[in-house]
Amino acid sequence: MIESHLDESKKKWNKVFFSLSLGLILCFLLSISLGSVSIPLNYFFKHFLGSGDNHVWSNIIINFRLPKALTSILAGSALAVCGLQMQTLFRNPLAGPFILGISSGAGLGVALVIFLGIWLGGFIGMSGIGRSWLLVGASGIGSFLVLSVVLIASFRIRSGVSLLIIGLMFGSAVSALVSILQYFSQAENIQAYVIWTFGSLGSLSWMELDVMGPIILLSLILSFILSKSLNALLLGENYAESLGLNLKQARMLIIINTSILAGTVTAFCGPIAFIGLAVPHMARMLFNTGNHLLLTPLVILLGGISLTLFDIIAQLPGVQETLPINAVTSLFGAPFVIWLILKKSNLNYQF
Repeated sequence: MIESHLDESKKKWNKVFFSLSLGLILCFLLSISLGSVSIPLNYFFKHFLGSGDNHVWSNIIINFRLPKALTSILAGSALAVCGLQMQTLFRNPLAGPFILGISSGAGLGVALVIFLGIWLGGFIGMSGIGRSWLLVGASGIGSFLVLSVVLIASFRIRSGVSLLIIGLMFGSAVSALVSILQYFSQAENIQAYVIWTFGSLGSLSWMELDVMGPIILLSLILSFILSKSLNALLLGENYAESLGLNLKQARMLIIINTSILAGTVTAFCGPIAFIGLAVPHMARMLFNTGNHLLLTPLVILLGGISLTLFDIIAQLPGVQETLPINAVTSLFGAPFVIWLILKKSNLNYQF
C-alpha cells in the first residue's frame, strides 16, 4: 500500500517537472522568435543545422536573442531561489532576495560611478563594453560590501528576525545615500541611474554571459545541497538543532548563496522586482508542498518561465519600442498572484 502510494507520488512529480521543463523550452523558443523583428521558429533550427541563409536573422539570433533568452532563464531561476531561501530562513512570507540590502549595495556602487563620474574622468568616459563592465564591477563590489557586513552580523546574532531588521535598516541607509547623490547630481546622470534601475535582460554580451552563467549555475547546485537544511529550518531553529543541524553554518551558507545569486543578477541585469518575492509563493500554492527537495527545482523552472514570459511581453513583439522589465514583472505578475491567493484561500503552508 505504501509502495503503491510512493510510486503514484513519484509519477505525479515526474509529470510536473516534465511539464514545467517543456514550458521552459517553449518560452525559450518564443523569446528567440518574437521581438521587433519576427523570426520563424523553423529558421532557428535551420541556422544551427547550417542551412540558414538570412544573415540578418542569424546575427539577431546569435548576438541578441540567444543571450537575452539565456539571461532571462538564469536570472529568473536565481531570483526565485533567493526568495525561497530567504522566506524559509527568516520564516517571513514577505522576505525577498534583496531583503538583506544586496540590491541597495549594488545600487550604491552604480550610483557612485554614475553620479561621481565627473571626478572619475577617463573611466566614466568609457562607452560600450568598457562602461558596461565598469557598472558591473561597481555593482558587484557594492553587493560584496553589504554581504560582508551581513556575514559579520550573522556571527554575532542568533535571531533570524534581528538579522532581517539589520538588513532592512542597512538597505534603508544605503538608499538614503543614493538619494543624496541624486539630489546633487546633474539631470543626465540621474536619468542614466534611473534607466539602470529599470533592469535589462538584453544588454549582456556573450563575454558577460560567460561570467554570469557559471556563477549562477554553481550557486543553484549549492541550493540543491542546502535543501535538507532548509527543510529542517522550516520546522523551527530549536527543532533543527535537535536534528543535528549546525545553525550558524547553515545560516551562513544560505546567506552567502543568496547574496551571490542576487548580487550577480543585480550586477549584470540591474534590480529586477517581483520574481524573488512571488515565485516561491506561486510554487507552494500551485503544487501544495513545503519540501525544499521539490520546491527548489520547482522555483528554478517557474522563475525561468516567469521572467522569460515577462521579457517577451516587455519586448512588445512587432513594435520597435520596449517596456522596462521591472514595470512588466510587477504590472502583470502582481494581479496573477492576487488571483491565485483568492482562488486558493484555504492555503495550509506556514513559515
